[in-house]
Amino acid sequence: MYLKSLEISGFKSFAKKESLDFTSPISAIVGPNGSGKSNVAEAFRFVLGEQSLKSLRGKRGEDMIFSGSKNERSLNRASVKVVFDNITRFLNIDFDEVIIERVVHKDGVNQYSINGTQVRLKDIIELLAGANIGSSGHHIISQGEADRILSVNIKERRGMIEDALGLKVYQYKISESEKKLDKVEENLKSVESLRREIKPHLKFLEKQIKKIEQSAELKDKLRDLYKEYFKREDTYLKHQKNYIRVNKLPLDEKLRELNEDLVDAKEILKKEAQPISEESSLVMELEEKLSEIRKKKSDLTRELGQMEGMIVFEERRIKREESRQREEEDRVIRFKDVKNFLSELQEELNSYGNLNVVEALERVKKSINHFIERNSKDNASVEIDFSEVEKLKREKSELEERLRNVVVNERDLSQKYDQAKSQFEKEKDSGRQAELKIFEINAKKAEVEARLNSINELDYKIKMEDENFKRELNEAFVLAGRESTQFFDFQITEDEVMAEPRRQQFDRGREIEKIKIKLEDMGAGSDEEILKEYKEVRDRDEFLEREIEDLTRSAISLKDLIVELKGRLDVEFKDGVEKINKQFNEFFALMFGGGRAEMLVVRNKKRKKSDTELELGDDSVEETEEEDSEEGIDINVALPNKKTKGLQMLSGGERSLTSIALLFAMSQIKPPPFIILDETDAALDEANSRRYGDMITSLSKYSQLILITHNRETMSRAGVLYGITMGMDGVSRLLSVKLEEAVKVAK
Repeated sequence: MYLKSLEISGFKSFAKKESLDFTSPISAIVGPNGSGKSNVAEAFRFVLGEQSLKSLRGKRGEDMIFSGSKNERSLNRASVKVVFDNITRFLNIDFDEVIIERVVHKDGVNQYSINGTQVRLKDIIELLAGANIGSSGHHIISQGEADRILSVNIKERRGMIEDALGLKVYQYKISESEKKLDKVEENLKSVESLRREIKPHLKFLEKQIKKIEQSAELKDKLRDLYKEYFKREDTYLKHQKNYIRVNKLPLDEKLRELNEDLVDAKEILKKEAQPISEESSLVMELEEKLSEIRKKKSDLTRELGQMEGMIVFEERRIKREESRQREEEDRVIRFKDVKNFLSELQEELNSYGNLNVVEALERVKKSINHFIERNSKDNASVEIDFSEVEKLKREKSELEERLRNVVVNERDLSQKYDQAKSQFEKEKDSGRQAELKIFEINAKKAEVEARLNSINELDYKIKMEDENFKRELNEAFVLAGRESTQFFDFQITEDEVMAEPRRQQFDRGREIEKIKIKLEDMGAGSDEEILKEYKEVRDRDEFLEREIEDLTRSAISLKDLIVELKGRLDVEFKDGVEKINKQFNEFFALMFGGGRAEMLVVRNKKRKKSDTELELGDDSVEETEEEDSEEGIDINVALPNKKTKGLQMLSGGERSLTSIALLFAMSQIKPPPFIILDETDAALDEANSRRYGDMITSLSKYSQLILITHNRETMSRAGVLYGITMGMDGVSRLLSVKLEEAVKVAK
């Protein structure tokens, strides 16, 4: 047995928790109309993942929940739990027992779980699909669904057969492959069009590339110079940063230790100290003043270092401005020389009376005068601001003077302190060691703090130079491209960099500025843009070429796949139809005591309408011979001792038996673990009911059966009977009854 039990709580008419145990190959559920029997079949659909509320006879999720009655309040949730015996591992999960539960809440939210662990609906569907189980289909069959397979057209019937054979996956793959093929062909046309569009522009850019090759040598020189400059600057800055890091950390740690030692020493002094004399107070006062003046000295030293850094920065900025201004002045001088030459030439030509040449020279002179006046005004307007540097230098001088005064005060105060301490030592022995310790610690602390201040001043200076280095890197990237900033492979040692005077590095910076000006005059920026655009367009063309090749291969591959899938579908479908026919004929003969039945693969031809017909109507033009075909499944039956062969000639009972025989045959090709039959025997008379019972008995050898029925013959074939009844409170209840009692209930 695969199906062990079903537990229903709050689902539709089952307000109370009810449990059905399935211990027999055939279990029957009986009860009067309206008692809630069909709700059991819908509970199976619900817990197995059915998403169509219409199939569950509802419109909203809350329709699945008991809505209340005169004596019972409404509920906020409904749950259905099904338990499978999985010892044979027919479900692909490593548990001997598998419990699947679905809960729906009043707000329509659903929860799914497997063995108590919350999962997705997709997880449940995939787990059940591996065992040929679903929320509906050929293993959960109602009376209406049984007759539907005979009523649908041949194409829909083929779809039902394919579903039972598990061949829908081929149709899905074919459809998906055809969609992909359409998309690939559409993309192929689009890519070919794009490539045709960029071809003329690519040829134009190739011509432009030839024009900018003349500037390559100058750009290469700039890149090489940039690499050496950046390598040296980077090495210098890293060396200084490393020096700061290596020296600052031990000093910080030493200062922390001295502060801790100072606290301990003061605590000892506090315990041992005796009333101190005036000399003691003087010593402490001088000690504090000495500490303050040393701190002031450190602050002034740090400010002085910062001021020097700012002066260096301003002087470098002024040098760059002076360099640029000298370049402009040189140009003006050269144009003045040309102007003087033209003036002399004009006087010479005036003597010959050549008016045309003279007028041309006059125009040239005016242009040169205009250039000289404009550049003279520009140069006049560009005044290098030396005031900031002078101001900084004055402030530096003031700081140096203040520092000298502080040093003098420190020396005087230190002498006074030494004298007072000498006198104090004579007067006081108690606590002497502790005070001496404090003094030593303070002295060491002052020394460490002074060294730290020196390191901090250097750190500030290096940070400013590092910021300038980053700005220069950005400028180089914009002007000469990324390659100019890739300086790490430039071969030079740290010792060579640090041995060189810094002024040589400043000279390299000035040389770079000169080359930058020349490149700007040559239009280097636009050249870089053309190179970039050419590379982008060329890469784009090559990419499109590869895309065309890939898309062409994809289209061929998809066409081959579609042909292969259609061939496999055709072979497996025909093989499946042949197998179903064998079972169909056997079940049909069992049901009718003879006769035969078979499915036939047929092709109906339909005339296709031309575009003209679609516009003017069917009667406007003559019929064409163009036709389309539709393949499907037709059914032929031959009843024993009758000439009836068509389905339309069968009575209601005969149609019911035929549809049941076909559905049972379909289920035997890939037998599901269980089949639920919801009153599929309702239209059968007593004789046909016996045949139906024989067929159920035969079917139970392959699948576990749950039958919802009124039919006494069907009940007699069940090993377990459950009775469902509904009281005045509108609640379905499950009763255990004997066969005789079940028959009475079914009447």
